[in-house]
Amino acid sequence: MEPDLDEQKRSALRRMKTIALLLLIVAAIVFAISFWLQRQYPWLEYVRAAAEGAMVGALADWFAVTALFRYPMGLRIPHTAIIPTRKDAIGASLGEFVESNFLSEEVVREKLASVGVAQRLGSWLAREESAQRLATEGAAAIKGVLEVLRDEDIREVIESMVRQYILAPPWGPPLGRLAGQVFANGHHRKLVDLLVDRAVDWVEANPSVVSRVVSERSPSWVPGFVDELVGGRVYTEVHKFVLAVQADQQHQVRRALDEYLAKLAEDLQHDPAMIQRAEEVKAQILDSPRVRELAGQTWETVKNALLAAADDPNSALRLKFVSMVRDFGTRLASGEELAEKVNGWVIEVAAYAVRNYRHDIASIITDTVERWDAQEASRKIELQVGRDLQYIRINGTVVGALAGLAIYTVAALAFG
Repeated sequence: MEPDLDEQKRSALRRMKTIALLLLIVAAIVFAISFWLQRQYPWLEYVRAAAEGAMVGALADWFAVTALFRYPMGLRIPHTAIIPTRKDAIGASLGEFVESNFLSEEVVREKLASVGVAQRLGSWLAREESAQRLATEGAAAIKGVLEVLRDEDIREVIESMVRQYILAPPWGPPLGRLAGQVFANGHHRKLVDLLVDRAVDWVEANPSVVSRVVSERSPSWVPGFVDELVGGRVYTEVHKFVLAVQADQQHQVRRALDEYLAKLAEDLQHDPAMIQRAEEVKAQILDSPRVRELAGQTWETVKNALLAAADDPNSALRLKFVSMVRDFGTRLASGEELAEKVNGWVIEVAAYAVRNYRHDIASIITDTVERWDAQEASRKIELQVGRDLQYIRINGTVVGALAGLAIYTVAALAFG
């Protein structure tokens, strides 16, 4: 509780105690004067009876109120200082009361069903300022988490997950299944077309290369014009060949390539030797240093991206998050089916928590009260309710005065 509010309550408590005490003093003064003058002025006997009743009522209620928090006048009278001496029992009773009357599954279900949690939450999330606030709080939470986490620990987690879920399982069978589906559906043919087109373009752009290769490979005693004739002939045949492959989708080269790829996919799934070769390639590509480096780079990339998005109110990630929150809030507030599902989920979660943990929840009250110092607990409770309890003293003074006057009047009328 805030210090200013505590001081206000403390001041109000002192003021009410002063008023109740002043009423007792006034009643005592009136009693003394009326008792002294009642022989001269018999009507003062009624005043004396009223003042006497007021003092009795004031003192009795002062004793009752004081006995709740401390020993009256320091006297250890039985059944006084109730709160300090029975603090733990009161805390246990309060916990049992809350558990029985507030943490009931039926009460929780009925209350949540009448509240419409989903609709209220959706209306709040659909507002721009609410979504922005949620994004701001989320960004602060992300930055806090990233500051607490140790980079070495995260790298080890990523590396462990890569080893367990990526490197440990054999790559051959899943790659073979994936490749088999790709090849069976013909998705690889576009890549083959691209490669053939590039081959045609290269051959047409480099006729001299073929002639030079032929010249370099022929014996030195062969005349140069023969090399040129042979090179031209070889180039022409190569050009015709690649053009034929390009034009004919059923060319034997294409069919041979399809058969080879299908056989490769099958071997990756079932041939132990091919599976072992795939594992050896995997080990060469992703050895321990590379995996460790990959884990570090992955974490650094993710971390820097999250920090940049958290610091920039106009970052794409943050704007997308705000848009998603608002869209979800709108659908939650207007969509009856979605709202019904969310409300049902909230009710079931709350009911499960109450059904299984109601005693643990209520024990928070009991345990908290038990940890309080007895005198401190008494002061805290008195600060909260003591001002209202002073009205008991004031009312006791007034009621005592009326009761004293009524009793004396009846007695006077009955016995003279």
